[in-house]
Parts: sequence; C-alpha cells; structure tokens
Amino acid sequence: MATSASGGDDVRSRSQQSPLASQRAKEQGESEAAQAGRFARMFPLGAKEGFNQWWAGLSPAMTEHTVLSFIPHLQRPPTHTQTGSAPVSPTHSTTDLADQSGHAAAPVTTTTVTDPYGPRRWNSQMVELTGKNRALNEFSVERVGEEVEQNLVMLHGYGAGLGFFYKNFEGLSRAPGWKLYALDMLGMGRSSRPPFRIQAKDREEKIREAENWFVDALEEWRVKKKIDRFTLLGHSLGGYMAVAYALKYPGHLNKLILASPVGIPEDPYAVSAEMPEPEDSTLANEFTQDQGTAMNASNPDLPRTGDNNNFLNARSKAGGSSSGTSTPTNSNAPRPPLPKWLTYLWDANISPFSLVRWSGPLGPRLVSGWTSRRFSHLPSEEAQALHNYSYSLFRQRGSGEYALAYILAPGAFARSPLIRRIQGVGRQYIGPHSSPTVDADIPKESSSKCSKTSSKSSSTPSTTPSVADPSVPRVRENGIPVVLMYGENDWMDIAGGFAAEEKIKQEKARILADASEEERMRDNGSAKVVVIYEAGHHVYLDGAEQFNQVMLDEMRDVVETERKMKRDGDSP
Repeated sequence: MATSASGGDDVRSRSQQSPLASQRAKEQGESEAAQAGRFARMFPLGAKEGFNQWWAGLSPAMTEHTVLSFIPHLQRPPTHTQTGSAPVSPTHSTTDLADQSGHAAAPVTTTTVTDPYGPRRWNSQMVELTGKNRALNEFSVERVGEEVEQNLVMLHGYGAGLGFFYKNFEGLSRAPGWKLYALDMLGMGRSSRPPFRIQAKDREEKIREAENWFVDALEEWRVKKKIDRFTLLGHSLGGYMAVAYALKYPGHLNKLILASPVGIPEDPYAVSAEMPEPEDSTLANEFTQDQGTAMNASNPDLPRTGDNNNFLNARSKAGGSSSGTSTPTNSNAPRPPLPKWLTYLWDANISPFSLVRWSGPLGPRLVSGWTSRRFSHLPSEEAQALHNYSYSLFRQRGSGEYALAYILAPGAFARSPLIRRIQGVGRQYIGPHSSPTVDADIPKESSSKCSKTSSKSSSTPSTTPSVADPSVPRVRENGIPVVLMYGENDWMDIAGGFAAEEKIKQEKARILADASEEERMRDNGSAKVVVIYEAGHHVYLDGAEQFNQVMLDEMRDVVETERKMKRDGDSP
C-alpha cells in the first residue's frame, strides 16, 4: 500500500509540476516571440530580403538614378556612374549606366511635348577639385532658351545625398531665369571620400578645421563653375555648413535659406538652466520618429496640446532671448542623461554608418529601422527606392561623416553654436577669412576712408585683399536675407530659429544706428522664420508642395531685389 501511495504521490507530484513547466515554457515562448516581434517592428526588413539586398550590392549610381526617375516629366534622368574614386559598378541595368564612356552622362533635355514646363536640360556630373581624391557630385537643371540670371545651390543633411531633393527639382526649376544645382557634400553621398583627418590640437581649431573641410570644397566648386553670387539652401547639417560658408566667404550670397538647420541653440549641458529640453532637439528622434505619425499630428481630429508642439511653444520658450536658449517649465527638474554607450560611441567617432558597414548582411535590415519610419508617408515604390538609395550610401567608405563628432556634441547640439555667430551672416568684411568666425567692427578712426557697407563681391578669393591687412580699406557686406524653415512637427528646436531671427535683426539695428539714409536704403539684411505644416525635420520631403511654393516666393524676391538694386545704380 505504501508503494501504491508513494506511486500516487509521484503521479500527483508530476501532475502538479507539469502545468507549471508548461506555463514556464509557454511564457518563455511568448517572451521570445514578443522580443522577436519588437525587433521585427524596429527593423521591418526581413532577414532573407536584407541578405539579398546586401548580396546584390546595388551601386549608389543605380539607386540615385532610380530615385531621380520619380521626378515628374523626367523618365530617364542623366546619371554619371562615378561614385567618389570607386570604379563603375558592373551590375547590368535597363538604363545601361555601366556602359557610359568615361563615367560621364549626357545631359537630358525634356521638350514641351513631354514637359509642360519645359524645355529643360538636366545634367549629372562629377566636378573635380584640386588635391587628391576631391570631387563633388552635382545634379543640375536649367531652362533651355533662357539666360541664366540666378543660381540656386542645394545642400543635403548628414549622411544623405542630393537624391533626397527629388520632389523639389521639378517644381523649383519652373522659375524663369534660374539654374538649380544640388551637390553631395565632400565625403558624403556620391562625392569623393578622401580620408577625414583633423590636424589641429586646440578644441576650437578642431571645430574650425572640420567646418573648413566642407566649406572650402563648396567655395572651390563655386570658383570652378564661375558663379559670382547665388542663393544657398542647406538642410540640417547642410544648413550649418551654409552658415559657415556665408561667414568664411562673404560677398557671394544673395540669400541664405536654412531648412531645419542643426546647431543653432546652445548646448543644454553647458548652461542647463536656460537651454531647450533634450527631447526638443535630439538626434535620436531622427531615427525613431515615425514620419506618418509626425505628419498626421496636425490633424485637428487627433487630441493634442500646445505643450507637446514645438511650434506653438517656440516663441514663448525663446522668451525674447537672443542667446538661443530656453527656460524649462521646471528648471529644477533633473535632465535625463544621454546613454553612456551613445556618448562613448559619439566621442570615439564611431558613426551610425560604421555600424551598418560592420554588420554585413544585417546592414539593410538595420537601415530599414530608419527608412521605414522616415519614409512611411510615401508611396511604397518611392519608399523602397529611398531605402535602397540610403543603404547604398551608408555602406560606402567612411569620410565626411567623421566630422560630426567635431561639430556636434552628443545630442546634436553644436560645439560652437551658430546662435553665437549667425548675426555675422551678411555683415562680414569682403575678403578671404581663415575660418567661419564673425568679424569685429573696425574702429571708427581706421574706417573713415573706407565705405561702411557694400554688396560688391569678388569673383575669386585669391584676388581679394586679406581682411587681416590693415593697409587696405575694408568693405563690409550690406546684409542678406536669411530664411529659417522648420516643420510643424520638427524635432529640431524652432525656438533656436526665432532666437536667430531676433539676433540678426538686433545686429542690423546696431550696424545701422549711425548709418546715413543712403546706407539704410542700400541695406538688404532681414530674417524670418517660416513653418512648413504637416512636416517633420525633412521639410522639403514631408511638405514638398508648400516647401516648393515658399522657395519659389523667395527666389522671386531675389530677382525683384536685384532688379531694384540695378535700377538704383547699386549693382550687386
């Protein structure tokens, strides 16, 4: 009986343990499935599809060509096949890109038969610069049969490429008398990728050297294209570099347009009590924000509060300060620190693209974690083309991307904030500068023999006297219009834009305080902030229709202003 009882206990024991073990196994399976589900949601590209994309290794030329093929009225965009110093991709395609002699692409002209706003000439080329392995990828559009009177130059953001402007080329090239240029910045996109090395030892000199690396290439391109004055549009990091260019090479811009520029506000950890909260301006949002959600956030049917909207609160947060800082609602609240791993990787200058290159077959899947959110509002074919384009660029040899750690601190705040320098845009003394810094005023006794302001520019920096030469009369710029654009749901802090607008206006008032009536009439300086509705950080893509209309209005203003200057005998 005892044996029987013992056996019964064993059975009862097993029957009691069995559900627990089963439950643990079930819970473990559910936990693993949940983790797998979270990973799949974060990186939606399937493993097999990701491997196939990695194995195919589509060339940047091919993916750029595919993206540009979505430009209206341009079925077969011209695409040269040289990417940096890399050889032509052997991959065959229906566009026969690999068959182009010497990497060059013949310009494509659309006629009025197929292009209701034509005829227009579209061109793609690599512009060689001096030095080893220095060249800029260029895409341009001009109107056939019209004299080119004005030039627009477009600069992309960090790690991106000129193909991201595919929704803007057609609309902006409708403007009479304008030629459009989109450039890949040196070391990014399909431009050449020379080794990025900083020689300076001093902290400030390192920042200036990193900035010069980009803006010197832009200036050399300008001289080579024989363009005297132009309108410069820069997005994000391209906006930061556009400001740096305006400061270092004054006299060559007739308007500066900054689309959600990075680097304007002060670093919140430098003056913590008066800075924007990290969630208002953090690079992490660029990789985590779902663009469909961001664009739909302006839907009046959705619940929303002013406290969650950067635009509605930006002016009050700026608080009338010209320092580009803002005061948090609770200034005593502790600020959430950035993850240590992020700070370590940032300071070690390990870029996000390094992780993509190191991950091999996982690379396309990692990139899909960004592209699936960034392009979620676009038609599936366009979103796929932009994903392929992004991955093909991200996997290229590292170069210009390594400048980021010298220019921005962890959290995407500038190490040398533009709010400290932007008042110098359009107020510099004509002549070459060693770095993008703001010129000090000339003492009145030393400037009595020179003009106080001028919009006259030199054709090349080499023929202009150095601003450091005290024996040469120094001529100052007359100011230029500055436009700052932000998305309604931009993760970039728009309060910095309003602070920049105020600082530019204050500098104009200071400069003109003792000016004559003639000098006041000749002054062309101004600043304003424009909001692109239902758009996030990538305003040119999210709100392309409104963005293009704003741009056309600004371009029209350039034409009218310069015509007025010529009538008044004050030619630029």
